Amino acid sequence: MILDLIYPPVCGICEKINKKSLCKKCELLIKEYEINKIEKCRNKYFDYQIKLYKYENIIRDKIIDYKFHEKAYLSATFEKMIIKNEKIYSFLKKYDIILYVPMFKKHKLLRGYNQAELIAKRMSKTLGIHLEKNNLIKIKDTKKQSTLTKAQRRINIKNVFKVSKPEKIKNKRIVLFDDIYTTGSTVNECSRVIKEAGAKEIAVVTIAVD
Repeated sequence: MILDLIYPPVCGICEKINKKSLCKKCELLIKEYEINKIEKCRNKYFDYQIKLYKYENIIRDKIIDYKFHEKAYLSATFEKMIIKNEKIYSFLKKYDIILYVPMFKKHKLLRGYNQAELIAKRMSKTLGIHLEKNNLIKIKDTKKQSTLTKAQRRINIKNVFKVSKPEKIKNKRIVLFDDIYTTGSTVNECSRVIKEAGAKEIAVVTIAVD
């Protein structure tokens, strides 16, 4: 990836040079925040939820750095944190396609990248499953979900996503990736339009659960 050429490979936790993007010492450091559960979901549009880490302390700090402090290179470390669990790796390899929660075009241009897209791209390569880029799109601007109540989040995110090429995902098993799971409103609304476009099954994966 281009990011690998621009930035030297480092462990994103301690920032020391490391070709694997996550050193053994830091792997042990973040272990206390691991959840690593695959849960079957009811009353949701998605079928499974992969819970990886708690949104606390160093995990929270690194996600904030990644999203808001121009540290796009952290995508390599987060991808390693997701894929290193053998049970989760094997579960995800059974899926056909990876989609990611999109950003509204204006906000992506301002940030310079979609943090979910960068990690999804790396996951696609590691897992050997297809990344459907720009198929799930955000067609309306919205208020920041983090500033709203649970009820307001559901209303804010309603009817703002669209599948542009439903024929690409019909009858497919989909991995839907986002960075943080708080109330689940965003991934549930994305899953709704993906299911309505004909997807067979959806597994939601996020780095952390708040």
